[in-house]
Amino acid sequence: MSVSKTPRHRDAGERLLKLARTRLILRARDVVDLGIHTSALTRLVRTGALERVGPGRYQLIANRRITEHHDLMMAASAVPASVVCLLSALRFHGIGTQLPHQIWIAVPRGRRVPRLQSPPIRVVNVSPALFDIGVETHYIEGVDVRVYGVARTVADCFRFRNIVGLDVALEAVSEAWRGKRLNLDELDRIGRRLRIQRVMQPYLEMVVL
Repeated sequence: MSVSKTPRHRDAGERLLKLARTRLILRARDVVDLGIHTSALTRLVRTGALERVGPGRYQLIANRRITEHHDLMMAASAVPASVVCLLSALRFHGIGTQLPHQIWIAVPRGRRVPRLQSPPIRVVNVSPALFDIGVETHYIEGVDVRVYGVARTVADCFRFRNIVGLDVALEAVSEAWRGKRLNLDELDRIGRRLRIQRVMQPYLEMVVL
């Protein structure tokens, strides 16, 4: 019985590899649309031809282009509803001296987050009403990765200062301003929506004046 299935398995694998060569990310639903069982993906991962980069997402090993933001791509693939935030967003934007050993991601409050072995993640729950403020989308290794922009990240550092530390917030606003990366009007607008503007104001005056 197993012998009779082998040619079909080989044909399915060859079709999948041919498809994988035409795109950076191969989705399980694309495979189903072709009428191929997803077990073919599992076999290709076992042989080392494909790599699983997230739930239902695969990548041809030969096409893999590792960047310094590889872990951000992996986290975004595993938790599609997330946004890179706080220390990881600072690192992405090249602001400050933080070198987080976890990927910090924000998710809407109440959203279930899968357990990941790699990369390690730190989850911050955010009100759905405030979740999409200041989001940017960046293309990393074939995947759309959502990251909070500089102004939102600086505001969040003050908002979550009890978690990341006030020193991190002060370093973030100071370096972002000196590096001409911070739009004060945008920061004021976002700060008001997050109800953190009054907390930030005294520190902004020290940095800007």
